[in-house]
Amino acid sequence: MPVRPTMQPWRSAPLSMRRTVRGIFFDIDDTLSTDGKITDLAYRALWRAHRAGLTLVPITGRPAGWADHIGRMWPVAGVVAENGALATYWAAGKLRTLFLLDAPTRARNRRRLSRLRREILRAVPGAAVASDQPYRLFDLAIDYCEDVPALPHDAAQRIVELFEQRGASAKISSIHVNGWFGRYDKLGMCRRFCRDVLGFDLDRARRRYLFVGDSPNDAPMFEYFPNSVGVANVRRFADRLAAAPRYVTRRRCGAGFAEVVAAVLNARAGSRPAR
Repeated sequence: MPVRPTMQPWRSAPLSMRRTVRGIFFDIDDTLSTDGKITDLAYRALWRAHRAGLTLVPITGRPAGWADHIGRMWPVAGVVAENGALATYWAAGKLRTLFLLDAPTRARNRRRLSRLRREILRAVPGAAVASDQPYRLFDLAIDYCEDVPALPHDAAQRIVELFEQRGASAKISSIHVNGWFGRYDKLGMCRRFCRDVLGFDLDRARRRYLFVGDSPNDAPMFEYFPNSVGVANVRRFADRLAAAPRYVTRRRCGAGFAEVVAAVLNARAGSRPAR
C-alpha cells in the first residue's frame, strides 16, 4: 500500500463514510491523552462512543500492567498493548489475555533486553528507562521526553539504531522508544484480536473502522486503515512517518479524539457534522 502524501482535514471526510463506522481503534498517549492526562472531554467521548454501540479498542505501546487495568475498567472491547505483543479483554466476567510469545521466550528476551538497556543508557546521555517498565512483559521502553528533559529527535533515532544493531525491533512513540525481540507490530495483534475475540475478518471490514493516532509507531495502522485519522499534533512527526493518516483533526490530542467521535456520532444521528 502506498504512503499517503497529504493529510486531508477530518472535516472533509465523507458523510457517507462516517455514517457507516462500526468502531474505532486508537492510540492512547497524545491521542486520547493530553499532556499526560485523559481529560474529561476525551473520556466522555469514549463513553459516548461506547453507549452508541461503537467497538472501541486502544492500540498502545503501554505495558501489560496498564492493559490489565484498561481491559477491566474502561468502556472498551479490549486493548492491544506493548506494540502488539499482547491483547487483553473482558469476557464472561473475567479478564482474558492473548500472548504472542510463550513464557520461556519472554524470559530469554528479557535477559537480552537487560544487557541492551545498559548499552543504550551509556550511549545516549539524558535517556532513562521508562517509569512504566516494571509493568512490561515483552519490551524495553526508553524515555526520551516523558519524565526526562526532552531529548532531540536525533537522540531518539540513535536509540532506535542501537536496538536494531542488536537485532531488535524498535519504534518511536510520542514519549518513548520501544524495543523488542520478535517481528510483530500493533497491526498484527489488532487483526488477530478481531479474528479470535471479536469474530470478524478485519481485512474485509477495515473500511468500516477508523484508526486514530499521533506518532511514528502508528504508521502501520495509518497505512492499513483506509480511513485513518491523525490528531493535529501528528503534524510534528510529518517528516518521520513511514505512512501518514488520510485525515487530520483540527484539534490536538484528546480534543482531537473527541472531534473524531463527535463527527461520527453526529453523522450516524443524521445531523450536521461537527466542525
